[in-house]
Amino acid sequence: MRLGIFKDWLKRVGQAFTRRGVDEALLEELEETLIAADVNVHAVETLLERLREEARAQRLREVEDVKACLRSILKEWLGEPAPLNENPTPPTVYLFVGVNGVGKTTSIAKVGYWLQQRGKRVLLAAGDTFRAAAIDQLQIWADRLGTEVIKHKEGADPSAVVFDAIQAARARGYNYVLADTAGRQHTAARLMEELKKIYRVTEKALGRPADEVLLVLDAVAGQNAIRQAEEFARALPITGIILTKLDSTSRGGAILTIRQQLGIPVKLIGTGEKADCLEPFDPDAFIEGLIAIPEEER
Repeated sequence: MRLGIFKDWLKRVGQAFTRRGVDEALLEELEETLIAADVNVHAVETLLERLREEARAQRLREVEDVKACLRSILKEWLGEPAPLNENPTPPTVYLFVGVNGVGKTTSIAKVGYWLQQRGKRVLLAAGDTFRAAAIDQLQIWADRLGTEVIKHKEGADPSAVVFDAIQAARARGYNYVLADTAGRQHTAARLMEELKKIYRVTEKALGRPADEVLLVLDAVAGQNAIRQAEEFARALPITGIILTKLDSTSRGGAILTIRQQLGIPVKLIGTGEKADCLEPFDPDAFIEGLIAIPEEER
């Protein structure tokens, strides 16, 4: 995962180091780099102040020492890996939320495949009843996965679909229910209220809250992804994020902002279109990708 937010800056550090260590000019360059990579201003200021303090206290003068310092700060921000919750009383229910176009339905299929590889039985719920294409797309994925999908006709109450899926999972011995929801524009209050209803109905059907409320975000969306996270977090208790398209031109800074600002862990990342192109988010690997300098560029 070579996103390399810090790569060019660390190369500059290696070229500019003198007896003065990390000076303000280099820190200003880092500030510009981070903001361009979708890290918000508050997070940038926090990181720079920490780096400034550590550079002064430890008299950092080597690139590897600066990398170690950055690694330590980022590790504090991102914390330990956050696995998906599994409830001992089946079915475990995951609600998937997010705006249209971020890869939500495909992410549901990927999570389903990932769980099947671990011996779990997975039932899909077509809760995006506003678009016939969304129902059809989930049916196609269910056929590929060799599982069932609970669906109603287009325009039906999405909460009823999720309720029926939970009941069907209990009756048929499924371990998991993965529920799609309509792609919400995070600025549409009425639609966000409907999401809250789905959450309430899920809690009533289960006798407990949904085991995961997973927000699907597009890594390429940058600052817009951060705004989406803020709005969805106001409406629902988001338990984790699935970050899609981390294989493309994304710069990764949105992860740092969301984790540092909202405290929501990234749980899974999508790295391609195939069913197996999904993996648990590894904070250590992500950090190494941010600060990596390929050997040939040193």
